[in-house]
Amino acid sequence: MKAIQNYLKKNETGNLKRNYMDAYQNESFHHLVDTLNIEENLLMKYTSQLEEAAVEKENCKHCRNLVTCKNKMKGYCYTPRKEKQRIIFSYEMCSRKEKQEALLAYQKNIHYFRIPKQIAMASFQDFYKDSKGRVPILKYFQSFMEEYLKTKKGKGLYLCGSFGSGKTYMLAALFNELAKKGVESCMVYYPELLRLLKSSFGSSYEEKFTMVKKAPLLLLDDIGAENVTPWSRDEVLGPILQYRMEEELPTFFTSNFTLEELEKLLGETKNSIEMVKARRIIERIKQLSESMVLNSKNRREG
Repeated sequence: MKAIQNYLKKNETGNLKRNYMDAYQNESFHHLVDTLNIEENLLMKYTSQLEEAAVEKENCKHCRNLVTCKNKMKGYCYTPRKEKQRIIFSYEMCSRKEKQEALLAYQKNIHYFRIPKQIAMASFQDFYKDSKGRVPILKYFQSFMEEYLKTKKGKGLYLCGSFGSGKTYMLAALFNELAKKGVESCMVYYPELLRLLKSSFGSSYEEKFTMVKKAPLLLLDDIGAENVTPWSRDEVLGPILQYRMEEELPTFFTSNFTLEELEKLLGETKNSIEMVKARRIIERIKQLSESMVLNSKNRREG
C-alpha cells in the first residue's frame, strides 16, 4: 500500500511539474513567477491560479481606462503573495481605481448642478502653464486657501474673460482641492439652476434654493448667460447674494462679461430698464468677491 501511495504521489508531482513547465513557456507567466522569489516546488502547486494572475497582470500593463478593464473585477488585479508555506491570492486595487475612489471620496463634499464631468475632475496639476495671466489668479488661490482653512472666511472671486479660456476649470480645481481637505461646497451652472428652480415650483424648489444659498462655498458659473428676467434677478440671484453677504459666505463667479457689462445686462429686462436693481446686484457681487480677468486662447478648440 505504501508503495502505491508513493507511486501516486510521485506521479502527481510529475504532473504538477509538467503543467508548471508548460505554463512557464508563456512570457507573462514566467515574468510573474520570477519576480515572486518563491521556490519552484511551491509555485507548481498553484499553476492554474498563477496563470490567471499572469493574465490579469498583463491586462493591467495594456489597460487604458477602467471602462475597458478586462479583469474579472474591474479596477482590481488578481495578485499572489507567499504566506508561510502557502501562496495566497487576493484582488488588489489598481492605481486607476485608487484614483477613482479618492475622487469619489472628496467629491462627496461637493454638490453639482449640471457641471460637466471634465470640470468636476479639475486639478491644479492639469493647469496650462503658458499664460502669465494665470499667475495672479494662482496667487489669489493660495492666499484664499490659507485664510479659509484657518478662519472659514475669505473673499470670493469674480473671474471674467473670453469664452473657453479656462475660468470654470480653474475655480473647479480650487473647489476640488478644498474638498480634499473636507470643505463642503456647491458648484452651479447658473442658467441651468434657474431652469431647475422654475421646473420645481411646488416641489423641491425650497430645498434646491436653500442648498445653493447656504453652501459654505459657492460657485455661480457663467452668470450673465441666462435669460435675464425680474424673477431671476430679484427673486433668485438677489436673495442668494444678500444671504451670503450677511453670513460672510465666500462666493465665486465666472462670466464672459465684466462687472460693468453685467450691470447693463441685468438692468435691461424684457419689459423695462431697471438699472437701480441691477446696480444693487453688482454692489453685492463686489462685496462678496474680488474681480479678476482671464484672457487666454480658447482651450476648447483643437
